Amino acid sequence: MSLKIRLSRAGAKKRPYYHIVVADSRSPRDGRFIEKVGSYNPMLPSDHADRVRLVGERISHWLSNGAVATDRVARFLGNAGLVEKPAYNEQPKQSAPKKKAQERAKAAAAAAAA
Repeated sequence: MSLKIRLSRAGAKKRPYYHIVVADSRSPRDGRFIEKVGSYNPMLPSDHADRVRLVGERISHWLSNGAVATDRVARFLGNAGLVEKPAYNEQPKQSAPKKKAQERAKAAAAAAAA
């Protein structure tokens, strides 16, 4: 049984609230889980203390037992200092300007410099 530490959606329509749970990777997102180990409220400001709440002792227990955190939860755990912060590329390559747009930008910058 492979375990995941992941988000489980709760809350009303257009008012998201997430529980951070330990679950079997085969169970559905909002379905059966083993234990709640925290919560995430994206409606609160990013500097609010209750935006992300974690039970650090239980999370470290599950990580030592082989549970793997999803990308978003790994970011929360890294910010809390429970695990090493994951490395992320800030800009995805897919959203970068294409070749012709980059050439036009270079030409415009060269014309402005001259």
